[in-house]
Amino acid sequence: MPRFSTDILIGGQWRPGAGATVETVDPATGRVLATVRTASVDEVDEAARAGARAAADPAWRDLPPHRRALLLHRVAELIEAAADELSAVQTADTGKTLAETKALALSAAATFRYTAAALETAEDALTPSRGDYVTMSVHEPIGVVAAINPWNSPVASDAQKIAPALAAGNAVLLKPAAWTPLVSLVLGRIVTRALDEFGLPTALLSVLPGSGRTVGDAIATHPLVGRIGFTGGTDTGRAIAAVAAAKLVPASLELGGKSPTIVRADADVQQALAGVMFGIFSSSGQSCIAGSRLFVAREIYDDFVGELVERVRKLRVGPGTAPGTQVGPLVHHRHRDAVAAYVDLAREEGGRILCGGAAPEGEEYRDGAYYLPTVIDGLPNDARVCQEEIFGPVLIALPYDDEDDLVRQANDSVYGLACGIWTRDHRAAWRLARRVDAGTVWINTYKQFSISTPFSGMKDSGLGTEKGRDAIRAYQRQKSLYWGTSGTPLPWAG
Repeated sequence: MPRFSTDILIGGQWRPGAGATVETVDPATGRVLATVRTASVDEVDEAARAGARAAADPAWRDLPPHRRALLLHRVAELIEAAADELSAVQTADTGKTLAETKALALSAAATFRYTAAALETAEDALTPSRGDYVTMSVHEPIGVVAAINPWNSPVASDAQKIAPALAAGNAVLLKPAAWTPLVSLVLGRIVTRALDEFGLPTALLSVLPGSGRTVGDAIATHPLVGRIGFTGGTDTGRAIAAVAAAKLVPASLELGGKSPTIVRADADVQQALAGVMFGIFSSSGQSCIAGSRLFVAREIYDDFVGELVERVRKLRVGPGTAPGTQVGPLVHHRHRDAVAAYVDLAREEGGRILCGGAAPEGEEYRDGAYYLPTVIDGLPNDARVCQEEIFGPVLIALPYDDEDDLVRQANDSVYGLACGIWTRDHRAAWRLARRVDAGTVWINTYKQFSISTPFSGMKDSGLGTEKGRDAIRAYQRQKSLYWGTSGTPLPWAG
C-alpha cells in the first residue's frame, strides 16, 4: 500500500487545509486510506490571489513559449518516473486496475509532452492588411483559470486541463473530486517540483480538494478566475455555465453521456463482442463515454446478445491490485448503491436481467463496493435506464430494424458524447458516423483516445472542446494589433 501525503497545495504552500475533513476510502476493502483536511473558502481566495501574483510575475509572464515548453517536458519526465506511484495511489483511491491506472499516468505524461510540442509550434498571425497599417493577431494568458475534475480518471483529466493552461501562461486552481483527491495531490507535487527547478513561482498551481458546494462554488465564482474548465455531471455543468455567463468568462464543460454502440448485421462478430464489452465494462462502466446502449440488428440480435452474455459472465471481478482483474470495484459504496438502484428500476420497468444484477457473493467481496457486470434487455429506448446515465457496469441491449430506426433511437437522448459502430461496410459507417449526434465516433474500435484529437460533446454532453492543438488557445485571450505605416496624418483630423 502506498504512503499518502494529505497536505494540500494552497498558493504554492503545502499544508493541511482549514476546511472540513474528508475520508478517502479504498473501494476494494472499505478501509479508510487517509483523512484529508480540505480547503476553506478563505483558502480558495488566498490561492486565487497568489495565483494572480504568480501569473503576473515577470519570471513567468515574460518566459518565452519555448521555455514554457521545456517546463512541460520536465513535468512529463517526472510523471513517467513516478508512474508506478501515481498508478498505485489512483488504484487505491478509485479501485481501478493497476494496468488501467498505469496507462492513465503515462497518458498524463504524454499530454504534457504533446502540449509542449504544440506550444513550441504555435503561431500568431500576420493578417492581410486593408489599409496603411500592418495587422497582427496575438494571444495572451487569461490569468487565473479553474480546473474542476471528477473522480473517475483524475490524473489524466488533471493533465488535460493543467498542461494547456500552463502552456498558455496562466495559473491554475485545480479542484479534484472529494472522493479521490490523493493522486491529484501527488501530481501537484510533481508540477511544483518542476516549477521550483525552473525558478518559477510554485503558486502557479493550487490543488484544493473539497466539496463542489463549498470549494467548487468558491473557485467558480471567484472574481479573479477568468475561465472555468469542468468535467462532471450535466446538472452541475449547467450551474457552472450560469456562473460563467454571469461573470462573462469562457467555460468548457465535458458532461454526461448515454452513448450508443451499434452492431450491424455485417459486423465482424468477434471484434464487435470484444469491443462492446471493453466499451462498457472497462473502468467498471465509470466513464462518460461508456457504450451503455447497445443497438444490434434484429436479424442477429438473439445470437449476438446470447454470446455476449456468456462472455460477460466470465469477466473477472476483483480488486484493482489483482493481476487478473478485469472489472474492479466501483469508486464508493454510495455510488455502488446508486448503480444497484438503477438495476432495480430496470426490473420495475419490465427489463430482463440477462446476467449480473447484483453484488458478487463471497468473502473477498464482502466489504468492497463491487457490482457484477450486468446486461439488461426487454426495455424500450424511452425507459429511464435507457435515457439516464448510470455510470456503472450496466449495458442495455436493444434491437433495431433498419438504419432510419437505428438513427432515430440512437439520437433519442439528451446526450451526444460518443458512439461506436461495428461494421465491415465503410459506406454505412460513414453515413452513420455523420447522422448520429455524438462528438466522438469510433468505427470498429472503442475508447481509444489521442491527445492530438479534439474532444467535445453535443446537446447535454457539454460545451466547448478539449485536447488538440487548439487547447492552448482556449486558455488565452486573442488581441489584435494595428501598426500604422503611413507618415500622413489621418485625414479626419484635418
